[in-house]
Amino acid sequence: MTGLAEILRLSTDLLWLNFIVFLRVGPVMSLFPGFGEQSVPRRIKLILALALTIVISPALAQQLAPMVQNPPPLAWLILTETGVGLLIGIGIRLFILALQTAGSIAAQATSLSQILGGASITPLPAFGHLLTVGGLALAMMLNLHVRVAEMMVLTYGLFPGAELPDAASVSMWGIHRIASAFALAFTLAAPFVIVAVLYNLTLGIINRAMPQLMVIFVGAPAITAAGLMLLMLLAPTILHIWVQALQSFISNPFGGG
Repeated sequence: MTGLAEILRLSTDLLWLNFIVFLRVGPVMSLFPGFGEQSVPRRIKLILALALTIVISPALAQQLAPMVQNPPPLAWLILTETGVGLLIGIGIRLFILALQTAGSIAAQATSLSQILGGASITPLPAFGHLLTVGGLALAMMLNLHVRVAEMMVLTYGLFPGAELPDAASVSMWGIHRIASAFALAFTLAAPFVIVAVLYNLTLGIINRAMPQLMVIFVGAPAITAAGLMLLMLLAPTILHIWVQALQSFISNPFGGG
């Protein structure tokens, strides 16, 4: 009976450990780039969250041992761990939104916003859809999921289990992350915006010099071709800058950079 009681105690501790980790991992996986997309079935997301939980739980066994031995109230545990998980997941998700916003800005600037607008679950122009798919593929090739698993382990050093982060700090961090996402989006789309400004200035000068010429019929194909050429030339650079920003965030998600 002593051996059976020991096995039961170990099993209970193991279940508690995985449950505590799952509360933080679940929200991250639901917002995870690629795995957290709307097109991915919920059962697949659940399986992936459980798999990530099983992977990182052994690394946290010693750190979470006091909580496993003396669990806090269940409602408080769910509130705190889920809140931290949502915080991390939203921070990662903002990079996908930045890439989608950059594609929308570029498409709008080059008069290509209506081409293939419904190519995905989220209505995006072709530019945004192409950049998003390319960014997700590149991130997975660079082992994003492995880096996120490492980051999840390290977050317990910054946010211990069953403790809510400081509200003021979280508010400032959220404002900074949203501002950084919009700044990144505009930076990625800046070449297309510059070309669009030059295009409109040129069209205005030509229209003043030759009012009888229908400049829109000449300019529309030119801006479309210029946008496609820029996308072909700059897509690798855009994705490289985006991946560097994402890797910097994963390395230090709550830093000041």
